[in-house]
Amino acid sequence: MKLRYLLWLRRISQGVFLFLFVLLLVKTRLPTQAVIDYSGVMEGRGDVAVDAPVTIFFQIDPLVWLTSFISGHTLIQGVGWAAAVLLLTLLMGRFFCGFVCPLGTLNHLAGSIRPSLKGRRRREVNQPSPARGVKYGILAVVLVSAAAGLNLAGFVDPIAIAFRSLALAVLPAFGIGLKEIFDAMAGSDIKLLALASYAAEEIVSPVFGYGYRTYQTGWIIGLVLLLILFLNRIRPRFWCRFLCPLGALLGLVARFSPLRITSDAAACTGCGQCNKDCQGAADPLSGYDGPSEECLRCFNCAGTCPENAVRLQWRMPRTAGRKAAPDLKRRAVLAGLGAGLALPLLGRLDGRVHTVYSADLVRPPGSLPETDFLQLCQRCGLCMKACPTNVILPALAEAGFAGFWTPVLNMNHGYCEYTCNLCAGVCPTGAIAPFTVAEKTTKPIRIGSAYVDRGRCLPWSGNGPCIVCEEHCPTAPKAIYLVTAAVEGPDGAPREVQLPQVNLARCTGCGICQNKCIVRGKPAIRVIAAGESRHLRNRILL
Repeated sequence: MKLRYLLWLRRISQGVFLFLFVLLLVKTRLPTQAVIDYSGVMEGRGDVAVDAPVTIFFQIDPLVWLTSFISGHTLIQGVGWAAAVLLLTLLMGRFFCGFVCPLGTLNHLAGSIRPSLKGRRRREVNQPSPARGVKYGILAVVLVSAAAGLNLAGFVDPIAIAFRSLALAVLPAFGIGLKEIFDAMAGSDIKLLALASYAAEEIVSPVFGYGYRTYQTGWIIGLVLLLILFLNRIRPRFWCRFLCPLGALLGLVARFSPLRITSDAAACTGCGQCNKDCQGAADPLSGYDGPSEECLRCFNCAGTCPENAVRLQWRMPRTAGRKAAPDLKRRAVLAGLGAGLALPLLGRLDGRVHTVYSADLVRPPGSLPETDFLQLCQRCGLCMKACPTNVILPALAEAGFAGFWTPVLNMNHGYCEYTCNLCAGVCPTGAIAPFTVAEKTTKPIRIGSAYVDRGRCLPWSGNGPCIVCEEHCPTAPKAIYLVTAAVEGPDGAPREVQLPQVNLARCTGCGICQNKCIVRGKPAIRVIAAGESRHLRNRILL
């Protein structure tokens, strides 16, 4: 088979999978036509699900499966897909990196645009480097940390990086820019521009989100993606060569693949063109007699060879004259083992995991107890992207070091819709356990408790009447009730007002009262994590 055909097949495959990845990312939202009938919800008929298999890329990711199994001792849904990827890797080599991985495709594109290394200089520098052993050290960090009870895979897994970056940084940034343009057009005195802005907003909002969707630390997430892409200016596919732990895992398996790229010694002239364009620096000019764990199956060598000397053959790997194991760089692996043990222990020093609960650490409904949650959460951003009210954000300091970028709820930003369970439906690992809307509203599932700050509340401080929180409370009967009483106003005269009170036995901590409170900045009624039902230690009422 002519490998030039495989080169074009690889390009088509990359385009198809990248398009599918972005399409599923966009579809990770409340379906446009979803209408929840409240009475139907109470009878268990009102569940709404994302109408696309948005978790499929995480299900085919062996690193997500392996770390979830090691840390959480559970087989996540769709584990068979990940096992199939490992089996195909054993058969065909690192095809996932060359044909499927969306972050690999982005790096491939970035590395192909005006490469920093050209001509002979690129051919000389684009050689196997000892630094490629670093990715095995990062893999060791991830696996050992998982064994110690802290899942760090989401920080460095390419699927999680790609989804988190596009969903929480790239799309919102474009969405904000377009929204500002449309708002300016809508405010124009030119009627045609105003009408065009409304039409354009209806077209792009399903893709970029309605309104101004923003995410805490989104700028950091975006900068990380830009840095990864910029590193391709130093070496093509820098991330894939030196840093990717999934690439390291697949490389360990691909080493034993019998399907190998070889060169026809009679036809090869030794021009070195294959080495120049090799995305993985797998040293094609050597005839591929060495380890194949670095070959990304991009087939650039076949496309650039002027003599058509590159071949694809079934051949068992040679072991004579070379090491029996890949060049793991012992120091990198030992450092990874040490860091893998240290990071989970350091992450517990702030007390957020075992003893001290932050009042701001409000997790999505259905979240597992904190220790179990950190064992499974991939920090992928799926729940944040799916949330229709934009209340779920990546954590900064609320969950401590161990919980950085895990999902938390900020009620000033949004609120937990009373009849919504989308976050549980899209969680790929079960860190947010599945639940129905009926269970959420009748059990109920509590994520926190509301309390009234009397010094800021208008009725309690005597500054004026207000019943906004009681009006918006969705529980039946309402968790917020009003008590008529006389309070002293700022002028010293008594005023008869309706004072809001919170019945903790009914409050689920949804946060709509805080979000709708007319006292902005620091609302007069706020939700704290105390009272959540996911863990007995943080409950108020037993």
